[in-house]
Amino acid sequence: MIIWHNNRCSKSRQTLGIIEDKKAEVEIRNYLEDVPSKKELKEVLAQLGLEANQIIRKGEAVYKEKYKGKELTNDQWIDAMIENPKLIERPIVIKDGKAVLGRPPENVLELL
Repeated sequence: MIIWHNNRCSKSRQTLGIIEDKKAEVEIRNYLEDVPSKKELKEVLAQLGLEANQIIRKGEAVYKEKYKGKELTNDQWIDAMIENPKLIERPIVIKDGKAVLGRPPENVLELL
C-alpha cells in the first residue's frame, strides 16, 4: 500500500492514522517532493476512475492564479499537477491496482 501524503494536511494524517491503526504495511510518499510522473498520474487516475480535473485542489493559490476558469485537457491538467504538485488532491492511497482518495479518510477502508 502506498499513500501520497502531505504531513501538513489533516485529512492526509487522518488517513495515514487509519492505515496504521489497521497495522497495514504502508509506504509513505511525500508527493510534493517526490512528484509523480505523467505515467504514474495517468495510472492513478485510471485506478480512481476519475478525470484529472476531478483531483485538482481548486482552493490552492496557484490554481486561482494560473488555472481558474480555464478549460484544459486531461493531459494539460496532468502537466499542471506535475509542475505544481500542490494541485493534486490528497491523500491518494494505492493498493493492488486500486486507488482511493482519502476524502473522507474512511475511504481508505475500501483497501484494507
